[in-house]
Amino acid sequence: MFNKILIANRGEIACRVIKTAREMGIATVAVYSDADRDALHVAMADEAIHIGPPPARESYLLAERILEAAVTTHADAIHPGYGFLSENAAFAQACSDAGVVFIGPPPGAIEAMGSKSAAKRIMGDAGVPLVPGYHGDDQDPAVLKQSADDMGYPVLLKATAGGGGKGMRQVWAPEEFDEALAAAKRESMAGFGDDNMLVEKYLTKPRHVELQVFCDNHGNGVYLAERDCSVQRRHQKVIEEAPAPGMAEALRQQMGDAAVTAARAIDYRGAGTVEFLLDEDGSFYFMEMNTRLQVEHPVTEMITGQDLVRWQLLVASGSPLPLSQGEVRINGHAFEARVYAEDPDNDFLPATGTLGFLQPPEESRHVRVDTGVRQGDDISVYYDPMIAKLIVWDENRERALQRLATALAEYRIGGTVTNLDFLYNLSTSKPFVDAELDTSFIERHNDLIFHERHQDLAQELPLAALALLLDKQNRAAAPAAGDPSSPWNDSSGWRMNEPHVHRLTLHCHQAEHAVEIEQRGELYLVSAAGTQTRLQGTLNGEQLLIDREGHRLRGTFARTHDGFTLYMNDGACHFQEVLPDTGEDDSGGSGGGLNAPMNGTIVELLAAPGATVKADEALLVMEAMKMEHTIRAPADGVVDSFYYQPGDLVDGGAELLAFTAQEE
Repeated sequence: MFNKILIANRGEIACRVIKTAREMGIATVAVYSDADRDALHVAMADEAIHIGPPPARESYLLAERILEAAVTTHADAIHPGYGFLSENAAFAQACSDAGVVFIGPPPGAIEAMGSKSAAKRIMGDAGVPLVPGYHGDDQDPAVLKQSADDMGYPVLLKATAGGGGKGMRQVWAPEEFDEALAAAKRESMAGFGDDNMLVEKYLTKPRHVELQVFCDNHGNGVYLAERDCSVQRRHQKVIEEAPAPGMAEALRQQMGDAAVTAARAIDYRGAGTVEFLLDEDGSFYFMEMNTRLQVEHPVTEMITGQDLVRWQLLVASGSPLPLSQGEVRINGHAFEARVYAEDPDNDFLPATGTLGFLQPPEESRHVRVDTGVRQGDDISVYYDPMIAKLIVWDENRERALQRLATALAEYRIGGTVTNLDFLYNLSTSKPFVDAELDTSFIERHNDLIFHERHQDLAQELPLAALALLLDKQNRAAAPAAGDPSSPWNDSSGWRMNEPHVHRLTLHCHQAEHAVEIEQRGELYLVSAAGTQTRLQGTLNGEQLLIDREGHRLRGTFARTHDGFTLYMNDGACHFQEVLPDTGEDDSGGSGGGLNAPMNGTIVELLAAPGATVKADEALLVMEAMKMEHTIRAPADGVVDSFYYQPGDLVDGGAELLAFTAQEE
């Protein structure tokens, strides 16, 4: 067994690997960029090596820096995690050449599956069923389009070197093909240094079911049940579950045998995932094989009782698989929800920010939180904006789903926009509860998932206002405020011959609301939204206890840089205190230009200065947080000028171009 391993990754997967290594008595080395100097994975590891500036291409993707760190710290092996160098055959070979064990498959296996078109040919030769499509070497756009025309629309464009939804586009009609192909090729070249594409028939209502496989150096290979990953956005998974709902044992065995056959076809070693499209009639087709540990591996761990990172370390050190196929057992049901800093209401636009408040649900044998961040950490523009993976388990799907809904409701995050409400709405929607799953689930049930929580100002405003008042009083009474017995530090609202009244103005739900609170000892009469509410309450740190005329409630009150949030069992109310107007004018305008949605890099200008364009016509493409964002014309008009050129870095909110709308 290894004495020391280096984790060539960051965030939650680095923390995840460190936990298992520590349990096995293996020392760990972390690597970090400037942006991750104070990151959790750096704090957890026994040693840490600085490898460069924040951009991944200048740090985490530099194989020579990673290997140098491993040699310098005398690490026996390198665990690549997922993403970055995890599926880089050249890096795996470089590790071998340097005498450092690569905790993953051999370079040949990675290379075989690294090209989606080559992988299709290998799987076809091995008898694994394939989706109809074009997987040829001729990359002439006319040839690609002709293949799409011949098989009929819709089709799916996929980067042959891609993964994680990058370089992938659905094309529904011939007239959409050229723009979609250009975008997919740009994204693939930026992400993988390769813009070769394949074209496949797009199944309109398939499920995405994947099999976890493991092979060792002694000829053994097993599958550890399946995961249903059908619920996706931007071709990236949102909620995964294991086992797949409604999976018959005969079909599981058939798919599992096909997955192990696929692994054996490339002489595989270690953990891998064979992904299939499962059609409504029970037929299934090979999609791709990921030659690494998957983000969603915890659901497999929860239902099998196995630590897959431990399996990886054992296999890489030469030990046989811990279990044979006949010894693998499935127990209960598990879900994983990916908690992201992103705005689901704005096409899942990634978000940045400081995690001013972070309170995950309490962990237990039913609830697990895999994360790489702590309260106070920044969500950086340089990396994926995932905050955590929330994993739950129980004896059956119904109970596990109830665990998931409860844990999502208990998750408290302040300081950045998140997808928590979206995840809650999705996981409690009737079609999801009924397991009516397919890869278009989110689009198909858009109205159910994206509904806003009912706003009850008469209920929310009094609680929010009292929480803010109690917070003010606690801060004023703190020793740092001076002499607590001084009348100048009294914040009770006392006035001679006048009621003790506090007047606040709160901004929430896109409007300002005046609130009056009359304090009578421990009783507070709160007048807001046209009603008066009698409340009693205490705020101990962040924990709020409220008595509303005999109805006792618990909540959490969080203060962040962008205001305050009151978390209650039925949702969260975010608000700001509107301070008295000082007469200063901070208004400003964008001059009719279009602004960058976030920090990023200009990729391509799609119109010429002076060009007349139609509404919604693509004007430029920028890349941020591993995604392309197309800036489109807000109306018919003229592009006056661009302020940036391809390759330029831009700040979020920066005006990108001057645009004059056509007058009606």
